Amino acid sequence: MGVEPENTLRSFRRARREGLDAVELDLHLSRDGTLVVMHDARVDRTTDGRGAIAELSLGELRRLDAGLGERVPTVREVVTEIGGHLQLEIKDVAAARELAALVAACDLGGRVTVISFHDTALAAFAEELPGVPRGLVTGTSTATAPERAAALGCGLVSCELAWLTPEVVERCRAAGLEVLGWTVNTDRELARARQLGLDGVVTDRPEIVREVRAAA
Repeated sequence: MGVEPENTLRSFRRARREGLDAVELDLHLSRDGTLVVMHDARVDRTTDGRGAIAELSLGELRRLDAGLGERVPTVREVVTEIGGHLQLEIKDVAAARELAALVAACDLGGRVTVISFHDTALAAFAEELPGVPRGLVTGTSTATAPERAAALGCGLVSCELAWLTPEVVERCRAAGLEVLGWTVNTDRELARARQLGLDGVVTDRPEIVREVRAAA
């Protein structure tokens, strides 16, 4: 989203061209029950429209401009068009079981990780598809991430970099968890992630990816 309209097919294609290991996208349910890709619960910030996603039909959402003429994509469109690994972040708890149905129908278990801030969403998804990898996303609650993620059967945590400490990372390691940090968009933030010994970072900037590749 640092160089293209966020959560659009255009941005996901750019991420693939830039060589990212995975593409993260955010999902909500439309009024008529379609899984659509957007970060916020409302369309106001990232489109030319107004209103809550849950109050708009797919047809109404598709008429919005999500930046540079891009349309609000559905999750099914993304998994069909964008190859490689995807991190699917559940923003709306109500979307968990719908996502499980889509992952099963499209046989995506081998190429997705389902992530969320919401313990209840991860638990609901796991009831449907316990074998699909899951990750807990945390911000200010990062101090409790290792224990919560382990209790949920997650394989990774994706934590806000500002709240990560060596002690939290050590507890994650003890629990067998992969540790990602978000959002890493500057050299200073990347240096901090390296200092903590993280497994990976979430970034909006292609130059961060290029710098990591060059260092490797």
